[in-house]
Amino acid sequence: MRGRRADDASMKDRRRRDGGGGGKFSRSSSSFTFSFALFLLCVALCSVVALSTFRLIGVSFRPVLLPTWRNPTMNAISGEYPLSRRDLRASNSNLTPAGLRIEEAVTFPDFVLLFLKPQSYGAIANLRCIYFLSQSAESHLSLPALSSSSASSCVRCPLPLKADVFNISLSETSLPQLPPILPLRSDHLAYASVLDTRDNTTVIFAKGHNLRAARLSNPNSFECIFGWDFSHPKFSLSSEVLSAAQEIFRCRTPLSILQRRHNSPSIFPFVSVRFKGHGSIPLPSIARPETFSSPPMPKRPPKAHLMCVCTMLRNQARFLQEWIIYHSRIGVERWFIYDNNSDDDLEQVVQGLFTQWRIMISLHEWPWLKTQEAGFAHCALRARESCKWVGFIDVDEFLYFPSNFKLHDVLRNYSRSPSIAELRTTCHSFGPSGRKTAPPEGVMVGYSCRISPPERHKSIIRPEALNPSLINVVHHFHLKDGMKFVNMDVRVMVINHYKYQVWEVFKEKFHRRVATYVADWQEDENVGSKDRAPGLGTKAVEPSDWANRFCEVNDTGLRNWVLQAFVDPNTGHLPW
Repeated sequence: MRGRRADDASMKDRRRRDGGGGGKFSRSSSSFTFSFALFLLCVALCSVVALSTFRLIGVSFRPVLLPTWRNPTMNAISGEYPLSRRDLRASNSNLTPAGLRIEEAVTFPDFVLLFLKPQSYGAIANLRCIYFLSQSAESHLSLPALSSSSASSCVRCPLPLKADVFNISLSETSLPQLPPILPLRSDHLAYASVLDTRDNTTVIFAKGHNLRAARLSNPNSFECIFGWDFSHPKFSLSSEVLSAAQEIFRCRTPLSILQRRHNSPSIFPFVSVRFKGHGSIPLPSIARPETFSSPPMPKRPPKAHLMCVCTMLRNQARFLQEWIIYHSRIGVERWFIYDNNSDDDLEQVVQGLFTQWRIMISLHEWPWLKTQEAGFAHCALRARESCKWVGFIDVDEFLYFPSNFKLHDVLRNYSRSPSIAELRTTCHSFGPSGRKTAPPEGVMVGYSCRISPPERHKSIIRPEALNPSLINVVHHFHLKDGMKFVNMDVRVMVINHYKYQVWEVFKEKFHRRVATYVADWQEDENVGSKDRAPGLGTKAVEPSDWANRFCEVNDTGLRNWVLQAFVDPNTGHLPW
């Protein structure tokens, strides 16, 4: 036993000597201990960040990050991602006098839409669209642009015949030719997005997954993707899809994206959607999340407007003055107009309405075809912070109060019940009323004969009470659980829908519908639908009795009230 103790003492003495002299065994042990401690510290920090994500989102969720990030949450948004084609164009922007560049190009069935940056480039005349049809330097095509808008920085180019794949550029006498870009397809694209700050989710609007109307799809079949260049998946974040319906996907927003909103709000990644599964590719995207201001609940001010209106239109400028002036007089305070590829003088009409009448109108470029439901969902999010009630009606639809009620009185009455979130208003469809040319006095005075039974209803809603999926069909939304709708009494409020006007107007209006799930009237699809013209078929030929069709009830109620309330006593003219 004594010998063993002596050996132990001798060994300890040698270890002390070795440690004091900086022996190799001691250094490696210390290095290993330090590395292990550093590893444990990194693990602890990552756990804290992950738990912070848990607390922010409110459920057990962490961003799913494809490998290569050293610290997923903090490095998910960094300066290390590779330059994409957008970034390359941005880095070469000084090649043009004003840094002008083509940010995106998208092909539609009969045109190509170019999005230019910066937006304040001013009007450019004599634009030509340059098409590169192959690698050959001689294989170029030059065509004049169809239209351009300095307000929205969009240029519309004709679609070249017999060219499925091409690059496109722009030229003008005072500018060098812009670098060409390969267009994306409008029917296979994530085209818009909104960051919903009330629940820290991201809403993505996307074409290509063809979800059914008015029905929720299984969100577990999809995942959302955040990144700058989806051709480099290792630099992308994925997150859970909470709801999927029609063309609308709601996703959890990764914590790093929310941090970027506060630190660098001007630079958001692109967002997209893809099917789950190995090898699945996200839809191409031009969508960066917009943010509509939303203060926290205790600081949220009262809504500025009792009643607002959202609409989507195409080439309806000549009807806009009557529609807006009338509704502003009866109590609509704010307007959100989504322009679906108009090429008339819409911008000038909107500017004139503000200049002359000080009517608050927001005009938004919304070029996506067959996306009315998505546009209305986007508008509901936009209007939510400032509007207590929002109506979704078209430019040929007019609210009317047969018993002389006031719009504000009706809305204040239902505002007292917090569970009532939607007012469904019956529509009466008016016909040409014997006319063969458009009435110069306007539709309310010019058309007075309608179909007897109502065709459907349109809605006025509380935007904060909508179902998170934002499903809406034929201008009414699905509501949150516990919220109710009210069918308005036709003696209190009704909508006069001037649907079947004179032939020239009807033909133009129904040539291309903006609604996603309604066929254009010349298409041989769902011909018996109430959204079509009964008995008309699909031929663009005026029936001999068109002027007298859709006339079963002579209804002059709104006509008489307009003549009484709106005619200038000095001139005898209506304000529109």
